[in-house]
Amino acid sequence: MTGPAPEGTTDGTTEETTRGTIRVLIADDQMMVREGFSVLLNAMPGIEVVGEAVDGRDAVRRVRELSPDVVLMDIRMPGLNGIEATREIVAADGAAKVLVLTTFDLDEYVYQALRAGASGFLLKDASARRLADGVRVVAAGEALLAPSVTRRLITEFSKIDRAPRFSAGAQAAYGELTERETEVLVLIAQGLSNAEIAAGLVVAESTIKTHVSRVLVKLGLRDRTQAAVFAYEARLVTPG
Repeated sequence: MTGPAPEGTTDGTTEETTRGTIRVLIADDQMMVREGFSVLLNAMPGIEVVGEAVDGRDAVRRVRELSPDVVLMDIRMPGLNGIEATREIVAADGAAKVLVLTTFDLDEYVYQALRAGASGFLLKDASARRLADGVRVVAAGEALLAPSVTRRLITEFSKIDRAPRFSAGAQAAYGELTERETEVLVLIAQGLSNAEIAAGLVVAESTIKTHVSRVLVKLGLRDRTQAAVFAYEARLVTPG
């Protein structure tokens, strides 16, 4: 399962890594999984596995030590789980992107991980090429969620708890969005790329990138994935 190809520089959130090699940390409580992913990724050009973590607490510590670009994060680990680890990593280190690993494509915990700040998810049975592509997409600052998957995940799990989840500050900031910024936010939630939004609104793609960047800054959101979640939870888009 793969996400969209990176669009060069991103929507004003994070520049594509300039270090040449994408540094990856693998967090999973199963040794065979860690070793398997390490072998696969180290065989890919431009990717280096710089470390492994056996649980969420270990992952938080190793991120501080190694400063990876991407963390492959299992959700269901003993002690500090992948969701809490993701939340701590995102809060402490804006540079490290978290790519969630899961066995099921409709895992309830995936939705929670996205809300915690994960940039996307991959199934554990993904091919080596999809795994490498996913790492590259996330490292470039894009969200690794195909439009259909974005809608399906958010639609399914936004029904679980309909209470507002975002902070009062984020909810208040929504009122500061311009009409065009709100329109762009809705289109993001519908899974459209910058190019598709630009074509639909008949404006330059660079203009849409500027709008997306302003939406993220005003709402205090990390990336397009969180913007999509916000739009659903703010009832701007109706699940269905």
